[in-house]
Amino acid sequence: MSETLIAIILGFVEGITEYLPISSTGHLILFGDLLQFTGEKAKTFDVVIQLGAILAVVWLYWSRFVGLLQGLGGSLKNPTSVFGPGLTGGAGIFKLGVVTGPALVIGAVFGSRIKEHLFNTTCVAIALAVGAVLILLVERYGKFADGLEADELTWKKSIVIGCVQCLALWPGMSRSASAIIGGMVVGLSRKAAAEFSFLAAVPILSAAALHDLFKAAAVFTADDIKLVVIGLVVSFVTALLTVKWFIGIVGRWSLRPFAYYRLVVAALVLALL
Repeated sequence: MSETLIAIILGFVEGITEYLPISSTGHLILFGDLLQFTGEKAKTFDVVIQLGAILAVVWLYWSRFVGLLQGLGGSLKNPTSVFGPGLTGGAGIFKLGVVTGPALVIGAVFGSRIKEHLFNTTCVAIALAVGAVLILLVERYGKFADGLEADELTWKKSIVIGCVQCLALWPGMSRSASAIIGGMVVGLSRKAAAEFSFLAAVPILSAAALHDLFKAAAVFTADDIKLVVIGLVVSFVTALLTVKWFIGIVGRWSLRPFAYYRLVVAALVLALL
């Protein structure tokens, strides 16, 4: 199979799975093994093409990100306002920072060990199963029935989401699933939890992608850059369509179908090992 086709397939997989609660990293590892695209170059490629999915969310929620900058001047004049309600200005930036911080710190300290010990098919399958159980538990016992909107999120509840999102450092758990579970635990509706998970994805995924982008200079050749661009474009378009579809259904469905899907994939992978 040509490397161009591999880049297209992995870009497609990244775009579909990044914002669904089924783990993009886990699926990229599984498909990488299936396509025999493994090693340091593959790991870096998988992270860098996340930029395409990130740009899709920025495109769709542009007004939200503009809102983060609006009122920032007032927050600088009144620093305590960052502890207030809403997702605009300093308050919004502070909440996203609180959500992102724990995973960034743990990732920076243990990132190399995580890649060394957890980036394999067995660990991914186990994580898919564990994440499925957590989704089923939060669907049954979570506080999401409170129906809070993302703008009602407090900074204290953001800390809870940030801590839960650390689970996403285990490939197969899913950053999206972790953030949505955290949001539902603190009372956000499914749709609000999903939308906030999209916003929270941008800083943490950008940090990871940009970090690996610098590393790519030592790993990729000039021909590899073309493959990265292909993966980025495919992941952008696919993520754009997937986010629109997911938001359209998440308010009407529970997350149980995604949990069952995770359990099926985990069982198949473990059976084939």
